Amino acid sequence: MAKDEKEQDQEYKARSVALRLLARREHSRYELSLKLRQRQIDGEIIDAVLDDYENEGWLDDNRFADIYARQRMESGYGPLKIMAELQQRGVKDSPACMTETSDEDWCRYAIRIREKRFGLMRLNDDLPEKLRQARFLNRRGYSGMQVERALEAQEPDDSVT
Repeated sequence: MAKDEKEQDQEYKARSVALRLLARREHSRYELSLKLRQRQIDGEIIDAVLDDYENEGWLDDNRFADIYARQRMESGYGPLKIMAELQQRGVKDSPACMTETSDEDWCRYAIRIREKRFGLMRLNDDLPEKLRQARFLNRRGYSGMQVERALEAQEPDDSVT
Protein backbone atom coordinates (compact mmCIF):
# COMPACT_ATOMS: atom_id res chain seq x y z
CA MET A 1 0.00 0.00 0.00
CA ALA A 2 1.39 3.41 -0.94
CA LYS A 3 2.08 6.03 1.68
CA ASP A 4 -0.63 8.31 0.27
CA GLU A 5 -3.27 5.59 0.55
CA LYS A 6 -2.25 4.79 4.12
CA GLU A 7 -2.56 8.48 5.11
CA GLN A 8 -5.98 8.67 3.44
CA ASP A 9 -7.09 5.54 5.30
CA GLN A 10 -5.90 7.00 8.60
CA GLU A 11 -7.62 10.31 7.90
CA TYR A 12 -10.85 8.54 6.97
CA LYS A 13 -10.62 6.44 10.13
CA ALA A 14 -9.90 9.53 12.27
CA ARG A 15 -12.83 11.44 10.77
CA SER A 16 -15.30 8.58 11.12
CA VAL A 17 -14.26 7.66 14.68
CA ALA A 18 -14.32 11.30 15.83
CA LEU A 19 -17.71 11.89 14.23
CA ARG A 20 -19.18 8.76 15.82
CA LEU A 21 -17.88 9.83 19.23
CA LEU A 22 -19.27 13.35 18.82
CA ALA A 23 -22.63 11.96 17.73
CA ARG A 24 -22.96 10.19 21.10
CA ARG A 25 -22.04 13.13 23.32
CA GLU A 26 -19.95 16.29 23.43
CA HIS A 27 -16.21 15.77 23.88
CA SER A 28 -13.36 18.15 24.55
CA ARG A 29 -10.61 18.38 21.97
CA TYR A 30 -8.23 16.73 24.43
CA GLU A 31 -10.58 13.77 25.01
CA LEU A 32 -11.05 13.19 21.27
CA SER A 33 -7.34 13.47 20.67
CA LEU A 34 -6.63 10.82 23.33
CA LYS A 35 -9.26 8.46 21.94
CA LEU A 36 -7.88 8.80 18.41
CA ARG A 37 -4.29 8.29 19.61
CA GLN A 38 -5.41 5.05 21.30
CA ARG A 39 -6.37 3.87 17.83
CA GLN A 40 -2.78 4.49 16.60
CA ILE A 41 -3.70 7.41 14.37
CA ASP A 42 -0.89 9.84 13.53
CA GLY A 43 -0.84 13.04 15.60
CA GLU A 44 -0.68 15.34 12.57
CA ILE A 45 -3.77 13.72 11.07
CA ILE A 46 -5.59 14.00 14.40
CA ASP A 47 -4.78 17.70 14.67
CA ALA A 48 -5.92 18.37 11.11
CA VAL A 49 -9.20 16.49 11.57
CA LEU A 50 -9.95 18.17 14.91
CA ASP A 51 -9.12 21.60 13.43
CA ASP A 52 -11.60 20.92 10.63
CA TYR A 53 -14.27 19.82 13.10
CA GLU A 54 -13.72 22.94 15.21
CA ASN A 55 -14.07 25.13 12.10
CA GLU A 56 -17.31 23.31 11.23
CA GLY A 57 -18.61 23.89 14.76
CA TRP A 58 -18.88 20.17 15.51
CA LEU A 59 -16.20 20.33 18.20
CA ASP A 60 -16.26 23.15 20.74
CA ASP A 61 -14.48 23.06 24.11
CA ASN A 62 -16.61 25.91 25.48
CA ARG A 63 -19.86 24.14 24.59
CA PHE A 64 -18.52 20.88 26.03
CA ALA A 65 -17.47 22.60 29.28
CA ASP A 66 -20.83 24.32 29.69
CA ILE A 67 -22.84 21.13 29.12
CA TYR A 68 -20.54 19.05 31.33
CA ALA A 69 -20.59 21.62 34.17
CA ARG A 70 -24.39 21.93 34.08
CA GLN A 71 -24.79 18.14 34.27
CA ARG A 72 -22.41 17.91 37.22
CA MET A 73 -24.12 20.83 38.99
CA GLU A 74 -27.48 19.09 38.62
CA SER A 75 -25.91 15.93 40.06
CA GLY A 76 -24.94 17.80 43.22
CA TYR A 77 -21.25 18.47 42.65
CA GLY A 78 -19.51 21.64 43.76
CA PRO A 79 -17.33 24.11 41.86
CA LEU A 80 -13.98 22.72 42.97
CA LYS A 81 -14.70 19.20 41.76
CA ILE A 82 -16.29 20.36 38.50
CA MET A 83 -13.32 22.57 37.64
CA ALA A 84 -10.85 19.79 38.48
CA GLU A 85 -12.75 17.36 36.24
CA LEU A 86 -12.83 19.89 33.40
CA GLN A 87 -9.08 20.43 33.71
CA GLN A 88 -8.54 16.67 33.49
CA ARG A 89 -10.49 16.78 30.24
CA GLY A 90 -8.29 19.52 28.83
CA VAL A 91 -10.56 22.51 29.45
CA LYS A 92 -8.69 25.41 30.99
CA ASP A 93 -11.31 28.17 31.00
CA SER A 94 -14.24 28.30 33.36
CA PRO A 95 -17.54 27.69 31.53
CA ALA A 96 -20.14 30.43 31.44
CA CYS A 97 -22.56 28.61 33.75
CA MET A 98 -19.85 28.44 36.44
CA THR A 99 -18.91 32.13 36.25
CA GLU A 100 -22.58 33.13 36.32
CA THR A 101 -23.25 31.08 39.47
CA SER A 102 -22.74 33.13 42.64
CA ASP A 103 -21.25 31.88 45.88
CA GLU A 104 -24.73 32.19 47.36
CA ASP A 105 -26.07 29.82 44.69
CA TRP A 106 -23.29 27.29 45.44
CA CYS A 107 -24.25 27.44 49.13
CA ARG A 108 -27.86 26.68 48.20
CA TYR A 109 -26.70 23.72 46.09
CA ALA A 110 -24.64 22.44 49.05
CA ILE A 111 -27.63 22.79 51.38
CA ARG A 112 -29.85 20.98 48.87
CA ILE A 113 -27.44 18.03 48.52
CA ARG A 114 -27.01 17.83 52.30
CA GLU A 115 -30.77 17.84 52.79
CA LYS A 116 -31.22 15.14 50.16
CA ARG A 117 -28.54 12.91 51.67
CA PHE A 118 -28.84 13.53 55.41
CA GLY A 119 -31.77 15.83 56.11
CA LEU A 120 -31.38 19.21 57.80
CA MET A 121 -31.27 18.14 61.45
CA ARG A 122 -29.40 20.26 63.97
CA LEU A 123 -25.77 19.24 64.39
CA ASN A 124 -24.80 21.38 67.39
CA ASP A 125 -23.67 18.57 69.72
CA ASP A 126 -23.04 15.72 67.28
CA LEU A 127 -19.43 16.32 66.20
CA PRO A 128 -18.88 12.92 64.51
CA GLU A 129 -21.99 13.39 62.38
CA LYS A 130 -21.03 16.97 61.57
CA LEU A 131 -17.58 15.81 60.44
CA ARG A 132 -19.08 13.00 58.37
CA GLN A 133 -21.38 15.39 56.54
CA ALA A 134 -18.57 17.94 56.07
CA ARG A 135 -16.32 15.25 54.52
CA PHE A 136 -19.15 14.25 52.18
CA LEU A 137 -19.64 17.84 50.98
CA ASN A 138 -15.87 18.33 50.63
CA ARG A 139 -15.60 15.21 48.46
CA ARG A 140 -18.43 16.62 46.35
CA GLY A 141 -16.26 19.67 45.66
CA TYR A 142 -17.70 22.40 47.85
CA SER A 143 -15.43 25.00 49.46
CA GLY A 144 -14.97 25.27 53.21
CA MET A 145 -17.25 28.31 53.44
CA GLN A 146 -19.96 26.56 51.41
CA VAL A 147 -19.72 23.47 53.63
CA GLU A 148 -19.99 25.61 56.78
CA ARG A 149 -23.09 27.35 55.46
CA ALA A 150 -24.67 24.01 54.51
CA LEU A 151 -23.97 22.57 57.96
CA GLU A 152 -25.52 25.62 59.64
CA ALA A 153 -28.74 25.19 57.66
CA GLN A 154 -31.53 23.49 59.53
CA GLU A 155 -35.18 22.68 59.09
CA PRO A 156 -37.57 25.49 60.00
CA ASP A 157 -38.71 25.21 63.59
CA ASP A 158 -42.41 24.26 63.58
CA SER A 159 -42.81 24.75 67.35
CA VAL A 160 -42.69 28.55 67.09
CA THR A 161 -46.24 30.01 67.06
